[in-house]
Amino acid sequence: MERTRAGDGREVLIEITVLGTYAKVTAIDSASGTEVSVMGPANAPRATLQATALKKLDFVMRKKTGA
Repeated sequence: MERTRAGDGREVLIEITVLGTYAKVTAIDSASGTEVSVMGPANAPRATLQATALKKLDFVMRKKTGA
């Protein structure tokens, strides 16, 4: 598990688990505990998988706050 920053500076924990030909990427907002997961090809660039998970987390966070 690694720590990174979202676009607005929030701390986010990222975990990538490879399951055969797929990779499951989990992103957790450390302040709120909000968690999302995305699936992608295991051979995709790590940065692409992380960016996709962060975009989904941002979407869910905005939806929760009504923004």
